[in-house]
Amino acid sequence: MVKVYKPGKVAIVLQGRQAGKKVVVIKQYDEGTKERPYPHAIVAGIERYPRKVTKRMGQKKLARRSKVKPFIKVVNYSHLFPTRYALELENLKGVASQETFKENSQREDARKNVKKLLEDRYTGGKNKWFFTPLRF
Repeated sequence: MVKVYKPGKVAIVLQGRQAGKKVVVIKQYDEGTKERPYPHAIVAGIERYPRKVTKRMGQKKLARRSKVKPFIKVVNYSHLFPTRYALELENLKGVASQETFKENSQREDARKNVKKLLEDRYTGGKNKWFFTPLRF
């Protein structure tokens, strides 16, 4: 079977609270683990997308509107829809692992790291498609 979900692959969540949100695969488990005996992936996505900015806006307003609210989650493959896009975030690969979800403080630290990386990516003007909400 071909491996569809590689680290850096962009997918769309189909079920649950974040349904319709874009995510990036951080780590994939094609065979599953002892706790989760089904194929799944650790993903980082955008819960609240950045808002539209214009040239007339000041620096303060621009900074406020460029904020991203991320989430980190373990998602079953059957609840993911792969896209043709990929994000090249080398720093994102080491952010989360299975141990991250065991303790809340580790999860918060990982979320803050993801937030910083995604906001840097957005302000740099790369991967514009990833930072726009799906229209449906």
